Amino acid sequence: MTFQIKALQQDAFAHLFELDDDELAARKARRQIVTAKPGTPCRVSMEDAEVGETVILLNYEHQPGQSPFQSSHAVFVRENAQQVHLAVNEVPQVIRSRLISLRFFDQDHMMLDAEVVAGDRVATEIARAFENDEIAYAHIHYAKPGCFAATAHRAD
Repeated sequence: MTFQIKALQQDAFAHLFELDDDELAARKARRQIVTAKPGTPCRVSMEDAEVGETVILLNYEHQPGQSPFQSSHAVFVRENAQQVHLAVNEVPQVIRSRLISLRFFDQDHMMLDAEVVAGDRVATEIARAFENDEIAYAHIHYAKPGCFAATAHRAD
């Protein structure tokens, strides 16, 4: 079964870099300078930020669906991040190199299945899950911190 991973959209976050620290704090966000790589995975570029780069750490509602699984968590976005458009069945290195939690949802945003896998198994597990017609989409999370990474949908 084919799938496509979707990164967050850069235009939803670009304005945050124009805000001062107090304005960011009011939005549950913080500006940070990256001090180690890997460790700061950008959800727009789907790459680890480089040492010395500026990122915004913010709370992002990744599961807005009206269900008991409605949820938000911390995400990083790099300043001047280049929007990534991943190919069908492509899993970026930032995911392949980490322990990943996969969460599979139906059209009503109810979780039907979940797996924790090494990142190099993500493609296999997503393809397997999408064999179940009830599964509408997947959420990919970095398992150790629990942070949202991206969504995956069936490719057309």
